[in-house]
Amino acid sequence: MSECRISAASDEGAHVLRLEGDVRLVMCTALDEHFERMFNDPSFVSVWVDVTDATGLDSTTLGMLAKLAITTQERFDFKPAIFSCNPGINRLLATMGFAQLFDVRTESCCAGESAHEIPMRAATEDEVRQKVIEAHRTLMALSDDNRSAFEGLVQTLESH
Repeated sequence: MSECRISAASDEGAHVLRLEGDVRLVMCTALDEHFERMFNDPSFVSVWVDVTDATGLDSTTLGMLAKLAITTQERFDFKPAIFSCNPGINRLLATMGFAQLFDVRTESCCAGESAHEIPMRAATEDEVRQKVIEAHRTLMALSDDNRSAFEGLVQTLESH
């Protein structure tokens, strides 16, 4: 499993989020906090998500990205762009229904290199469980296939 790294950059309200390696649920709290800071930026005008260097995205990460796209659409009335050149990641994004949420680009993201790393944030087991539930509920709302795939997991997590 390759190590996970998430970095972010912004310039005059244009935000780029870069996910590298095998991105897992351990980053969900840090990602959510970054999204809130980004959305509270009074000059916010765009967001690009670059997964060209991601080797894997778990379902919690996908749910967090779906939440990012839904919030962007609801609050700012546009679809963010997501960039991926990896055929496996592209299939995963298509399977999860990301074409309805993002402007999906199968090319490299040519954003600047002034990104800073988003550190993992320690979280309680309950905080992580709530983020995992929220992420999977978001994915479930995208399609019947997603609902079938994640309903059991969400029910199990909610019963604990």
